[in-house]
Amino acid sequence: MGESTESIDADPAVATPPPDPNAPREAPARAATIYDVATAAGVSHQTVSRFLKGFEGIRPETRAKVVKALDELGYRPNLTARSLKSGRSHRIGALTHEISQYGPSRIAEGASAAAREAGYVLDLVSLDAHNPRAIEESLELITQHNLAGILALASTDEMKRAFETTAFRVPAFIAAESDILTDAEPAGSTGAGMPALIGHLALLGHRDVVHIAGPQTWSAARNRLRAYTAAIEHAGLRSRAVLRGDWSAKSGYDAIAALGELPEATAYVAANDQMALGAMLALKQRGLHIPDDVSVAGVDDTPEAAYFDPPLTTLRLDFEAQGRAAVRALLSRIEPDVTEPSPPASPQLMVRESTGPANQS
Repeated sequence: MGESTESIDADPAVATPPPDPNAPREAPARAATIYDVATAAGVSHQTVSRFLKGFEGIRPETRAKVVKALDELGYRPNLTARSLKSGRSHRIGALTHEISQYGPSRIAEGASAAAREAGYVLDLVSLDAHNPRAIEESLELITQHNLAGILALASTDEMKRAFETTAFRVPAFIAAESDILTDAEPAGSTGAGMPALIGHLALLGHRDVVHIAGPQTWSAARNRLRAYTAAIEHAGLRSRAVLRGDWSAKSGYDAIAALGELPEATAYVAANDQMALGAMLALKQRGLHIPDDVSVAGVDDTPEAAYFDPPLTTLRLDFEAQGRAAVRALLSRIEPDVTEPSPPASPQLMVRESTGPANQS
């Protein structure tokens, strides 16, 4: 008969003695300073300081070194110490609305990132554009806080008027897309890429096009409609109809579903990707194949656009760059050594399977 073995568990109380209260404690890791960042990047601390303030006159290779050092060291500005030393706040109040919409949400993200990189905290306040009293109360509340500045992100006429009639007690910048009344769309306008999109359709043989416009209280929707009309005329095409939506996929669907007869068009251009998505479903339900029978395009290039069925041809807009530019414009009013930003790059045409040669039948 073999010998039995007995497994004896170690007593945790014996195996792991309690810590000695008299033993010296390890000092917490020291937070990185701009001098540490400067040493790691091989630049002066003045260069790091200028970068954090958003100064543009830094060479790209130097900027890359600073960004890498900031990331590797996990640099976080000590806003409390800076505020005590300078005697001023490093908080920015950002007023926005329609935050559920793709454009405003991405603009706010870009603004938050730019503020953080410049050593500021951005406090985001989302306003109810349909409740004037709530807007007034929110504006009264935020103007009472100790802020370095206020960034007002206005997408609609109502919000722009509310911001323009508010007496801000600190430097403020109202970021709103201006109405473009000429055929030439500047780079900062969300309609700037429309000639490329319409030109793409023209090269595919399309001659008759329909536009699904966004809500006309939004300057972006007006600019996109204006740019669409000008591009259609310039390319020698015909606009068969302008339908109305509210940016939602449902409104794009309803705009098509409500028609008794479809316009004699081989291409549809929606003012944003969500309305294009709804329009695609409505067109399919009416027996049309995309892009064999009709082509569909949008604007924005949301993350889902490449996964529509079929993937959507659209204009890619850099909303984050718009938010960053807005913060830079505000900082130029707060700090004298920060320069005004250059306008964001023009939209980029993303050609996918939702557009194809015009069905000549």
